[in-house]
Amino acid sequence: MTGQPVGRVAAKAFPVARSEARLLVPALMFIALVVAAVASLGAPLITSVATSFHVSLGSAQWTLTVALLSGAVATPVLGRLGAGPHRRATILATLAVVVAGSALTVLPLPFTWLLAGRAAQGVGLGLTALMMGVARDHLPEERSAAVIALISVVSIIGAGVGYPLAALLAELGGVRTAYGLGLVVTAAALVTAWRSMPEAPEGRSAHVDVAGAVVLAAALLLVLFLAGERNLWSRHLAVAAGLAVVAVVLFCVWAVIELRSTTPLVDVRAVRHPAVAGANLAMFVGGIGMYLLLTLITRYAQTPHGAGYGFGLTTFVAGLVLIPFSVLGSVAGKLTPRVRKQIADPLLLAGSAVVVGGGFALFAAARSDLAGLFAAMGVLGFGVGGFSAAMPGVILAVTPKSETSSAMSFNYVVRSVGYSLGSAIGGLTLAAGTGPGHLFPDDSAYTTAALVGIGAMAITTLTSLALARRRSSETNP
Repeated sequence: MTGQPVGRVAAKAFPVARSEARLLVPALMFIALVVAAVASLGAPLITSVATSFHVSLGSAQWTLTVALLSGAVATPVLGRLGAGPHRRATILATLAVVVAGSALTVLPLPFTWLLAGRAAQGVGLGLTALMMGVARDHLPEERSAAVIALISVVSIIGAGVGYPLAALLAELGGVRTAYGLGLVVTAAALVTAWRSMPEAPEGRSAHVDVAGAVVLAAALLLVLFLAGERNLWSRHLAVAAGLAVVAVVLFCVWAVIELRSTTPLVDVRAVRHPAVAGANLAMFVGGIGMYLLLTLITRYAQTPHGAGYGFGLTTFVAGLVLIPFSVLGSVAGKLTPRVRKQIADPLLLAGSAVVVGGGFALFAAARSDLAGLFAAMGVLGFGVGGFSAAMPGVILAVTPKSETSSAMSFNYVVRSVGYSLGSAIGGLTLAAGTGPGHLFPDDSAYTTAALVGIGAMAITTLTSLALARRRSSETNP
């Protein structure tokens, strides 16, 4: 682009008119919300799927796990494709796959087809990073930063939107009706993208590292399998530890492949930049803590009174507990772009991690009252919203514009792994606190899990403060 007139370069950088930009922003938000909500549909429907398809709860759990797996694998692949000239086609094709998968979940087909449909729906999770790339390319810099922050938040609170609505539809019309919601909204997202997504700027190219994608898929499969099979850790610890070692080796092999590739799936050299590496570490550990608290609160709310604690809420009512999470997460997401003008992004990460830690403390101290659970979920939402809104700023500050989708896609892979481990750690901690012959853990096990979460958020806070200190030393040598 160095030989082109300045006016032409500007036109290619921001090819949408102001009126079109007003339509582009809500379209980006809507698509990010839809793919996040649809991918989360597996969580509230696991029991209904097990009953409807006559499978075990462990098998039904794969309706969630397979979506997370396909999303984690698709995210860097789509991020690389989105960095090239065919980003619009990539977005439309991906949404078409999601719509087809949604149709499979609705049709009266066997359980295997339901899993295939859920895998196709999970592919849509990779679109979040592409939405950020579109915003960075086609909106003015100040506007794009705020939009990217909101896209990051929307991708989190989508679960809170989809959970209670899916649970209600499942109670009223069965599991197929609940999945029908996914078909409707994904079809609407496809039409929205077709009408609003602009072409990528010229002069870009993108190639997919197939070998890297295959090895990454194998490593992530092992991680998510180990996260989902909690009984394996309690009954066959040596096997679980061996598989964990294999997963680590596969990740190392993947990193070597990426370093040697001329067209890497993820630019590992860029990921090694201290700011990016620190942000991803904060996302990984913070993700463990955030999803751990989400798991603890929803499980505690549904525990029957006969256990000596809990509230015995139905799936739908327990889903309503997520409303404060979504509302306050959205509030934090809208406030963060304004606060960023006075406070650096790494400090916002640290502050948000402290807020999430406060949510753990509140859960540990005041969970005997339902209002306490709502308050803890609201605090969690506010912390997660602020954390998610600040995270892109840390990474994109040292990332070329053309690599936006790729850089953020890797961060979302890290987040997915962190969330999966958070869920697994919560399950293992509660299982360790369950006495012989008892169905439910002791109440003290929840306190132990909360302390683990506080520790995770403390590490996240320290990592974020180290990032802030490094940025300060770079700007004020």
